[in-house]
Amino acid sequence: MNFVCQQCKQPLHLDASLVDLTPSAYDLVSSSLPPSPSSSHGRQPSGAEKLAQLPAPSTAKTAWRNSVQGSPSSTTSSPSQRKQPQRAPMHPNESFVLLQDSVIRNIPSQLPATPHAKRPSFSKGRTAAPAAPAHVPEEPPHPNPSPLSHHLRSSLRLFNLLSSRTDLDHPLCAECTHILLGTLTRQLEETKKERDGYIAFEKEVKKEKEREGSGVNRLEAEAKIDRLKEEERLAIEQLKAAERERQQLEEELQSLEREEKALEEEEAEFWRQHNTHLLKQAEQADQLAALRAAYGADSATLDKLERTNVYNDAFCIGHDGVFGTINGLRLGRVPGVPVEWAEINAAWGQTLLLLYTIARKLDFTFENYRLVPMGSFSRIEKTTGDKATYELYGSGDLHFGRLLHNRRFDFAMVAFLDCLKQLIDYVKSQDPTVDFPHQIVKDKIGDASVKQQFSQEEAWTRALRHVLLALKILLKWATNGSNG
Repeated sequence: MNFVCQQCKQPLHLDASLVDLTPSAYDLVSSSLPPSPSSSHGRQPSGAEKLAQLPAPSTAKTAWRNSVQGSPSSTTSSPSQRKQPQRAPMHPNESFVLLQDSVIRNIPSQLPATPHAKRPSFSKGRTAAPAAPAHVPEEPPHPNPSPLSHHLRSSLRLFNLLSSRTDLDHPLCAECTHILLGTLTRQLEETKKERDGYIAFEKEVKKEKEREGSGVNRLEAEAKIDRLKEEERLAIEQLKAAERERQQLEEELQSLEREEKALEEEEAEFWRQHNTHLLKQAEQADQLAALRAAYGADSATLDKLERTNVYNDAFCIGHDGVFGTINGLRLGRVPGVPVEWAEINAAWGQTLLLLYTIARKLDFTFENYRLVPMGSFSRIEKTTGDKATYELYGSGDLHFGRLLHNRRFDFAMVAFLDCLKQLIDYVKSQDPTVDFPHQIVKDKIGDASVKQQFSQEEAWTRALRHVLLALKILLKWATNGSNG
């Protein structure tokens, strides 16, 4: 015979302790179960009857009855009344002797087989379970019951006993048992809360009875009622005043909100203008920084240009041994160092150009002469008398025509020396502190003559070097910022 769980309808496998349950163990289980509700108690009193029996005032009972009727669980029936009809307890009045396997094997096989007990039908739910009979009829004793039928009958009797003493049908599986334990635990908690409510209610009833016994009379109650009405009137007036104040505050709040909104718009406009001004200020600051940077660069360039003397770059006067040089061109000749006349003529052209430039910068006009700088073919023209023209370039040819030309070359160098003397005298008249180391007298500067025909080459070269030195002093004075 197979057993199924009366809740989930799943097949069950009984524990070995239930299969070999002895009569003493059965009696122990039966004695530990609670008594059957139908046999141990009569009709349970309803909640209304219990409430009527309580020594409480009628007002408290009315309040409790209204609260109970308004609650979802308004029924006052006990769990035993909600339960379906219980099975009648099956009182065990039989005892059995368990036989050993050796004895069972010796039982003759001709005995009639014991008809199997009809398999009990278990309902799928408690609502559809049939009511158990009030008394389970005792099965006729079998002369030689088989161990299997004996175990089945013992288990069935145990389950019937459990079903008759509890609110659920048995057997149950382990999972359903755990669920049942959880449900019973919650019911226990709810019952405890209900008990606490009854205890609190009992305390309130006792307090009410104590207050009634303290001697509060009707006059005091009416005076208390009047006082409470006066307090209620004052409270209503305060409430109305508070309502009027609230409306006034709401109007003020709305006015303040409008002012706040206007201020926010004004602030937003202010910040927009502020941001615009900041952008313009940043842009102008950038422009100012750029202008200052450009001004600084231009000032540095101007300072550099002011310190720069373009005449020194255009007319670089130096020396190369015994030769005076202008822009790298040697002026003069000495024995053993041949200098081409082309170089000498180019040097005289640069020298005449330098003298012409200094005179123009100082706005000075030469007397009796006019300078015509033309490079290697420069000349000096006489503006008075015969208005002769003297070529300031020479040649090394020895024919008669070249000798006449070299003579004019000497006249040109003497005329150049005369113009140089005029410019030196002008500068000394402007600034007496200027010192020239060599004096010019007619065709000599210092102790050397500028004429080539009647002097040696070394003296002529020295005279030309003195001429370049005098021009350098003039150039330095003319290019000074306070002069010229």
